[in-house]
Amino acid sequence: MSKENKNQPLASAACSPADCASCTSNCSSNPNMGNSPSTISLTMEDDTEVDCAILTVFPVDKTEYIALLPLDDQGKNTDGEVFLYSFTRTEAGDPLLANIEDDAEYQAAAQAFERILENARKEEEAGAPLE
Repeated sequence: MSKENKNQPLASAACSPADCASCTSNCSSNPNMGNSPSTISLTMEDDTEVDCAILTVFPVDKTEYIALLPLDDQGKNTDGEVFLYSFTRTEAGDPLLANIEDDAEYQAAAQAFERILENARKEEEAGAPLE
């Protein structure tokens, strides 16, 4: 997992990705509508742009984090790398991503995300539909 990116606003998101699980709107930010997940474009430290699929937004203690899957030019991820950021909103309600600078905080977020993945694997093996 990477923590090498600048603070990133989610310019086009009107709602939290975490809202999509209970949303019935057929908007482009809802990964449950259609087969393509919501994506955002990140500007990396070297000013390159990387499109990422939004995997999930999840809490750890009182902080929310977002897990992003970087995609290649064909919309695929071949190496399994995931980017983790803290996730907040501006006073205007716009989503904002920030690097996780503290190693202990990053480890807590990474462990929480690993638990989410493990629970999803178990549910998939049990035949439960994935959200």
